[in-house]
Amino acid sequence: MSEAIRIDKFLWFVRLAKTRNVAQAIVTAGRIRVAGRIIERAHAQVHVGDILTFPLHGRVRVIRVEAIPERRGPAPEAQSCYTDLAPATEAIDIAI
Repeated sequence: MSEAIRIDKFLWFVRLAKTRNVAQAIVTAGRIRVAGRIIERAHAQVHVGDILTFPLHGRVRVIRVEAIPERRGPAPEAQSCYTDLAPATEAIDIAI
């Protein structure tokens, strides 16, 4: 496995974004943070241990990168690459 991956590829590989274009749109909207820094470029690198914070589907997602995926595999494989740190009941209105 590699040590880093583009943030748009990560979001797509771990199935948090349906397509890579959607992943790029999330990033370029300036609504994603990596370790507290706002990221606006899809080529920003994500490393194991990074904390990502971003709005998705009406709630704020806070995830910790556990592994760098090599492909867009099945859902169980994708979910093993991150840990969801946000409370399950947290829901807010956010427009992307």
